This record gives sequence, C-alpha cells and structure tokens, in this order.
Amino acid sequence: MLTFTALPAFNDNYIWLVQNSTTQHCAVVDPGDATPVLNWLENNPQWQLTDILVTHHHPDHVGGVTQLKHASQAQVTGPAREKIPSLDVAVDEGSQITLLGHTVQVFAVPGHTLGHVVYFCQDTANTPWLLSGDTLFAGGCGRLFEGTPEQMHASLSKLSALPEQTLVYCTHEYTLSNLLFAQAVEPNNPDLAKRLLEVKALRENQCITLPSSIALEKASNPFLRCSEATVKLAAEQKAHTQLNTETAVFAILRSWKDTF
Repeated sequence: MLTFTALPAFNDNYIWLVQNSTTQHCAVVDPGDATPVLNWLENNPQWQLTDILVTHHHPDHVGGVTQLKHASQAQVTGPAREKIPSLDVAVDEGSQITLLGHTVQVFAVPGHTLGHVVYFCQDTANTPWLLSGDTLFAGGCGRLFEGTPEQMHASLSKLSALPEQTLVYCTHEYTLSNLLFAQAVEPNNPDLAKRLLEVKALRENQCITLPSSIALEKASNPFLRCSEATVKLAAEQKAHTQLNTETAVFAILRSWKDTF
C-alpha cells in the first residue's frame, strides 16, 4: 500500500512524496526545489529516498533533482526526449518501471512540452493512480508551451480513457481558477457547480484540493468534455464560427483559458 503526501513548493507547486510503509522507502515526483524534500527527510530519518520521478523538463519540476540525488543516491527516472538533470532511467511511451514494489506504466503525453510523460499504476490491490504532471490538472490542463492542440487533445483523450476510479495527482494547486473557467464554459453543469462549492470551501481553509479522479474530471473538466454539446456550443460562441472536430473545440477552449 502506497501513501501520497503533497510537499508544497514555490507559490503553488506540489512535490508528491510517495511512501511504502512496509519497506520505509519513498519516492518524490517533480522536485523543483530540494529543500522541502530534504527537510522532510531530516524530520523522518527512518525513511530512505530511493526514487525521483520527473514528468517534464521545466525548472519548477527539475530544479532540485541533482541536489536530492547527491544527498540520497536515489534513482532518477524521466522522459527520454527531454534534457533531465542527473537522469538514470530514460522512459517513453510503453515503458514500464518498478516503483516501491509496484509496476508503473509510462505514457507519452506531448502538449505542455513535447517529451512530457506521465506515470500510471493499476495494481489489483489498490485504487489506480496517475502522476499527471502538468498535462491533466484538476479542472483543467497545461498550457501548450511546445506542443499543438492536436497533440494535447490526443494526450488528454488517452488519460480520459483510464479507469474512472483512477486518482489523479497533478503538480499545481490550480483547481479553483480552473473551475471558475469551467463554469464560464458550462454554467449549467450541476456536477461542476457542486465541485466548485467544495473546492471554494477547501481553499478558504487553505486545504489541498487533490487528488482528483478521472470520473470527476470527465464530469466537470471542459478539456475532457470537448464532445459534449454544451462545451462545443460555448466554444463556437467564443470563436464566432462552427467547429467541426473535438480538436477544434479544444483549441478554442485552450486559447480562451490562456486569457481568462
């Protein structure tokens, strides 16, 4: 059984700490800053950091990798098609790794960056989980810094097809702002309205809004709902033209969100 704890970093990043209580080995995901992890390890000396997972090359995700590797000798796993500091194991679509005794699949999800990968685990004894980096956010998705709308829509469609009970661990606390945009797209979506109330209450108390789930995202995240008539209509009204493909709907939504 693995447990997940969010270590806050910078303004709104989360470094996910993944722990196996049987072995007292742990892993961290996208450590943009080594300090929160080193502080945790110092306060919990019985735990050994054995793995560092990276989803993409942006500084707020890799800035602490080398320092943590030097401090712990942890193995660094990251995307094969990006320049990742201190990389030991390069992974891409179809790769499979063992993390803290669990088999984890790797998916390539270009869009936010061209080489972005995510990590998915579906063990029969546990709820499936996804480390989604900056591709799928709670209520939203990453900006297209390097990829195309076609790539990102395909990547999100791949993640949307995962089991609905899959827990989604993304790397930023963007949920409230994402859902306010989602409300502008679908003001009459009851699932979204309910989620927005819950998230507002959490944030008022400075509580984390994660993890999400694939089911929750499919019900309330407009970027996973490009086939829905309400989302398509909102995008067409924004674009002042008819949109004939889901990718075209996605492209308008992403552009709209960029300036929302």
